[in-house]
Amino acid sequence: MSRLLDPKTLMAIKDLSLVAKTTVDGFMAGIHNSRMKGPGLEFSQYRSYQAGDDLRWLDWKMYARSDRYYIRESEIETSISVRFLVDASRSMDHKDGGHTKMEYARWLCASLAWLANAQGDSIGLYVFQDGQVFSMPSRKDPQHLARFYHQLENIHPAGKFGDPIQYKTIFSGAQKRELLIFVTDYYEQHGEISKLLDTLHALGHEIILFHIMGRNEIDFDFGNYSNLRDLETGDVIPINTDLNKADYQQKLQDHFARTRMQLLDKHIVYRLLIMDELPDKALRDFLNQRQKSTTG
Repeated sequence: MSRLLDPKTLMAIKDLSLVAKTTVDGFMAGIHNSRMKGPGLEFSQYRSYQAGDDLRWLDWKMYARSDRYYIRESEIETSISVRFLVDASRSMDHKDGGHTKMEYARWLCASLAWLANAQGDSIGLYVFQDGQVFSMPSRKDPQHLARFYHQLENIHPAGKFGDPIQYKTIFSGAQKRELLIFVTDYYEQHGEISKLLDTLHALGHEIILFHIMGRNEIDFDFGNYSNLRDLETGDVIPINTDLNKADYQQKLQDHFARTRMQLLDKHIVYRLLIMDELPDKALRDFLNQRQKSTTG
């Protein structure tokens, strides 16, 4: 279905809900197991009684018919709140391969939100920009999903990530643990993103972080340009790709490794996404890997 779509086509389609359904529909696992077996309301199946099972769930009618003990299993609804945290600082306007990091982030969030909604989860959107946080609390209904897409379409990168003080107030009100999906290029000047992750980790939420990078950033390939301008500070940085490339790439890989280990220590799932990778493939690979790690 999605083989006909390349990144440029995806970014050109304005109807994010269509992009999401076209790309994600048919994927196996998903973000989490939304239902589990146990004593609940919706009947699922019978299984043979095993020592230690709760006798309250024995089906005596089945015993009368078969003279054997069976446990009546049901499916328990385990829907959760999935909050999408989007870095909308000016650096997310970085362009490579015909689209920006923000466009890639929009597609990613739209796809995963469609998937979460299809699984019966509530979704929310939180946009970090210039020291402020736009909040769209989690809800579960079709109209809310449409509003979610509308807000995604209207995110325009500006300013710095900032260091707002509302983090704990926004994310500590939930009565149960939530799934937070954070999409960012991880560009920070004073550790502000790391501070946010520390706060969210301390609150006990499950966190998935998607780190978006351009291929030109990874390869240190900026054509014939001899200077780069920092999108957030406006500083102009002289470069010499011939002299600096090897050293730059080694330091970048070291940075990725440190970041991954630091997040692993906090039990935060880290995924580096390079913008020249087909978005549908990147998402499919991640979901496949996530299912194996949660069921293996």
